[in-house]
Amino acid sequence: MRETTVVRLKDDIQLNNPIFLVGLPGVGHVGKLVVDHLVEKLEAEKVFEIYSPHFPPQVMVNEDSTVKLVNNEIYIYSGGETDLVLLGGDHQSTTTDGHYELAGIYLKLADELGVSKIYTLGGYPTGKLEHIDEVMGAANDPELVEELKEYGVTFKASEPGGGIVGASGLILGLSKFTDMKAACLMGLTSGYLVDPKSAQSLLAILSKLINIEVDVTELEERAKDMEKIVANLMEAKQQQPGVLRDTAVEEDLRYIG
Repeated sequence: MRETTVVRLKDDIQLNNPIFLVGLPGVGHVGKLVVDHLVEKLEAEKVFEIYSPHFPPQVMVNEDSTVKLVNNEIYIYSGGETDLVLLGGDHQSTTTDGHYELAGIYLKLADELGVSKIYTLGGYPTGKLEHIDEVMGAANDPELVEELKEYGVTFKASEPGGGIVGASGLILGLSKFTDMKAACLMGLTSGYLVDPKSAQSLLAILSKLINIEVDVTELEERAKDMEKIVANLMEAKQQQPGVLRDTAVEEDLRYIG
């Protein structure tokens, strides 16, 4: 495979002014957890598969020991008051060129599906194990900033200071060349671990924004399990101050996205 391939699984997709939600792997897997949860609970329909040489050269092994080439996927949901287009998947690009190419493809598909608003979902690393129930935002439109403030999204001048790296930021930046309003919503997370508790905080605000209710029991259970792990890490940190460096997650989860 020498170029990105989009596999269309359904023709003639009809949606009513849908909102595009992007949740790919990133810091704390916060955005990915939210989108994966919505896809499962809403029983969303898969309509596109995206394969790219910019993804890592690997396959995923299924429960039955068969394999699946890594890819990203787009789902649709039109069973509620708000139609949704959801982008999730296995990986982000491993190259700069790939990030731009894939972001352009995602935006082109969103435009084709009639999207007028985009929310990219990610995590904002605090470097602290203690959970902070807060969602930070950035947007491509001042009116959208004011709208999101009313839903409890926090905006801080020039933050994140290091910018927003990966699909969450690039889709936001490239959306300036479209008619789509876009915002990045970032749940605060330690940056050390997959964080279902931060995903809960993000999903709570997102549910109000898109006026949808989903069962969060599984996220709550995963968050409780994570709280136990964090408690053990905090105890170990007191005994061995360098323990977090040894238990931090793999490098590709440390960027905002």
